[in-house]
Amino acid sequence: MIRRPLMILLLLLTVCTLRALGQPTGHEGRIASDFRREGEQLQNCKSFDLRSIAACAQALATAQPVHIAFGSLAPQNGFAAGLAFVEHKNCPDSSSPTPHTFCPSEWRFTWNADAVASPNGSWRAGAYMKAFRLSGGAVHTTYGNPGGKASAPLFHSAPLFNLYAQAISLNRIFYYGLGPDTVPVDKTAFGQTQTIVGASAIVPVGVASTSLYGEINGRLPQIRGNHGESVPSIDVRYSEATAPGLTSQPAFLQLGEGLRIQPALFQQRLHLHYSLAFQQFVDVSDSRSTFRRWTADLGHDFPLDRKVQLTTGNDRIGPDSCTPDPGTPCPSPAIVPRTFDHEGTVSIRLLMTGSVANAHRDVPFYFDPTIGGSDLNGQPLLASYPDYRFRAPNLVLLRGSVEHSIPRLPLGVLFSVDGAKVAARRDDIDFSNLRHSYTAGLTVHAGGLPVVYLLFAWGGDEGTHTIASVSNVLLGGSSRPSLF
Repeated sequence: MIRRPLMILLLLLTVCTLRALGQPTGHEGRIASDFRREGEQLQNCKSFDLRSIAACAQALATAQPVHIAFGSLAPQNGFAAGLAFVEHKNCPDSSSPTPHTFCPSEWRFTWNADAVASPNGSWRAGAYMKAFRLSGGAVHTTYGNPGGKASAPLFHSAPLFNLYAQAISLNRIFYYGLGPDTVPVDKTAFGQTQTIVGASAIVPVGVASTSLYGEINGRLPQIRGNHGESVPSIDVRYSEATAPGLTSQPAFLQLGEGLRIQPALFQQRLHLHYSLAFQQFVDVSDSRSTFRRWTADLGHDFPLDRKVQLTTGNDRIGPDSCTPDPGTPCPSPAIVPRTFDHEGTVSIRLLMTGSVANAHRDVPFYFDPTIGGSDLNGQPLLASYPDYRFRAPNLVLLRGSVEHSIPRLPLGVLFSVDGAKVAARRDDIDFSNLRHSYTAGLTVHAGGLPVVYLLFAWGGDEGTHTIASVSNVLLGGSSRPSLF
């Protein structure tokens, strides 16, 4: 199972290499040029001084078109490593040996592909394409802006399109039952494989930093028992009645539409990150698992210095890249701007999710959101509890957090307070009887490398939890498709 995605990626890399090597003498193709520049970056690996070692590590982890891919898979499934491929095409492309090839004017196309595997046999493989129009000025990032105001990317009237295909297999996920009142002794284990093929678009409307979002995905989930753990397999303790969707998993057509509002107000003193989304999961076989979901994610960031803010993901950048301009290298972890001394943000977040299925239909348990530790997407929620501790179709989270950089180091300190709960019924989603968790730790923002989290959480009634994870995207890159 692990060999298939790795072989696909290796075949892709081989084809691209042969294409580059096959360009006529005297006319260097784009891919050949990228490989040549990458070879020049890897010259740093021949030296053994501290700066050369840092530059070598940077090249191995971020260079284009091929670099090492690494990061944490879903919680409990380990640290994964493999290979990634990154390429791009600008229109018109003067370097192309076939200039008459159809290419919409002023558009950029980027491609990311990767395959990784972890020691417990879990793996992920995917390919991701982005297309967006370049008119409206250069693309700016907020990372390490040494002089003036940070400038986030503004799409103006140009939409952004995504195409992607991803398969992931996770061998170790825990299930305690549904609802807020499950007990630790009901813990079981299972494995899951999910293939996602789809497309999405972000269309700015040109008013108040507002954009429309739409997606269409095909999802093929597969659930299997796990009999190799110290706890029972899910099929030993649970049935279709207590874990809807356990006995069979149909293919789903998943549609989504939403609204994003991301203005900066009061002279950059407040940044809003509002997202309102509606999703429809359609069981394409017999509709018994068809359901609908709404999500309201309301984030409020208060920068401690209006000139610089901690970097966030850029929708124009693929998950295996850290810069919107493929010809520009990622920020170096060996060069720490002095502005890091002032980087910091106070954040307040409200997250609410509700799901509904018609009569005689159920929401499959494997699509339910979870709180406790981190969820399937690696997002810490109520971190002092074990991973996947509480699961239900409905969720509410209140979070307050502070993150601030440590002077002259690519490190930050983080403290957050969570209040959250899940509910089997939508009517139970309110702010009473929330479980609480406190989290403190370090974050590592090293150049263009993945963000690293080293966290210690306490405050719940089930002990403490230590989390060490590495983001599965490079710093500045966009996220991968959600697994639920």
